[in-house]
Amino acid sequence: MSNNVRQLADEYRIMKEVKAFMLRVIKKVLVCCLMMTLFSCGKKPQNIPHYNISKVFKTDSVTTVNVHINDRMTAAQLLLIAGKLKIDSAKIQNLDIHYLLPGNTDFSAGDNSYYASARYVKDNEVKPTDTLKDDNDNVVRLKIFGLSGERAKSLLALQPKEITGKNVLGRFIDDYNHTVIIPFNDPLDKKNELYIIEIDSTAKVVSATVPQKIIEDGAEKWLVTKNGDYITLKNNVLTQYAADGLGVPFNSIKSGI
Repeated sequence: MSNNVRQLADEYRIMKEVKAFMLRVIKKVLVCCLMMTLFSCGKKPQNIPHYNISKVFKTDSVTTVNVHINDRMTAAQLLLIAGKLKIDSAKIQNLDIHYLLPGNTDFSAGDNSYYASARYVKDNEVKPTDTLKDDNDNVVRLKIFGLSGERAKSLLALQPKEITGKNVLGRFIDDYNHTVIIPFNDPLDKKNELYIIEIDSTAKVVSATVPQKIIEDGAEKWLVTKNGDYITLKNNVLTQYAADGLGVPFNSIKSGI
């Protein structure tokens, strides 16, 4: 009888040891899972801003992608888009990106007729000043030509005395002069002429003109210089043309952006 008791006691002890061992294993597994969960949550996936690729053109040395964005963005947001395009274009060594605001056109004669640009740098071209990288550790040179959203809102909110009581036809930010172009009509003007002023951040008028209206091929154009430079106003977009630009705009701007 005593042998049976000892056998039962040994079996009970072994069962306790096995149970304790299993509990230790389970605890370790749970700790590992918790650490993995915390690690994965440490770097939250970032939402890539909405964009549309509107044009891709290649040369022997570079591939340039035009991307339309919905609004003015921060450097971090633009970099997220660049990183996504780089992943999608992994085989492209030399990638340039042009960011265009609503109203900007792909077909422009202007050197900087877009909001920002990004260029991926080859390893052998990296300089000590190249400190900006995307999420995949690729070196990027990012340049924002346009105004920030906050500064743009400030400019758009200006109310110069020159437009008091006038019919304002739009407010167009010139990102490269940091001004606002405001075309308007005077309801008391029997000639119903178009007036255009350009104001700086203090609401001071830095340019004013009364353009001459002409009709060519059924299209309405407004001559703004004696040289023949002109603008068009259509669908809340102001488009600027040089006289010798062969009909290709050097800039286009959507009102209120």
